[in-house]
Amino acid sequence: MTSATSKPIRRHPDEIVIGLVSISDRASAGVYEDKGIPALQEWLGAALSSPWQVLTRLIQDDAPTISATLIELVDEAGCDLVLTTGGTGPSRRDVTPEATIAVATKELPGFGEQMRQISLNFVPTAILSRQVAVIRETADHAALIINLPGQPKSIRETLEGLRETDAGGDAGGTAGAVKVPGIFAAVPYCIDLIGGPYVETNADVVKAFRPKNAVRAPRPA
Repeated sequence: MTSATSKPIRRHPDEIVIGLVSISDRASAGVYEDKGIPALQEWLGAALSSPWQVLTRLIQDDAPTISATLIELVDEAGCDLVLTTGGTGPSRRDVTPEATIAVATKELPGFGEQMRQISLNFVPTAILSRQVAVIRETADHAALIINLPGQPKSIRETLEGLRETDAGGDAGGTAGAVKVPGIFAAVPYCIDLIGGPYVETNADVVKAFRPKNAVRAPRPA
């Protein structure tokens, strides 16, 4: 995992730089293996069809460390998108949402609302989740930061959405059809709106939504 601050070189005009932050006292101390970052990297590899690269951070679960890591990834490393996993429950040690809001210039409450809506189809305790999404802006850059759940299965469900097969399907439904859109469908257009690269997705995993006037051809390398 990358640990030192560095500003990556973009190999393509539309390459997105993504920060992945796993927040766990025990995983960061080496008590057990982190599963959040590998799950996110695997999912991004399947979901993104345009160029991308990642910077990863495995950190302890305390607000100053979380906030400092988010600031570093956006302001110094130039990430366009930062995805965090862990620390969003109701326990006293769960402070990821508070640390995320502390570095925000704008809040985007719809992301958290949609994640809980999706997860409630699987477990009633999803109502305890406190994920948030925000924009952090500097003078010449902006990034979208999203808190994700801690479990790989929940990460995939919230990013991709609820499909007919997930809910058991019905006689008139198409197997695998999206029933409740996942949050990543809105991420590429959000990145467009804050001045980031043009992100394209694999529609078999998650279909990015853009208004027709926002759709364009990829830039040549």
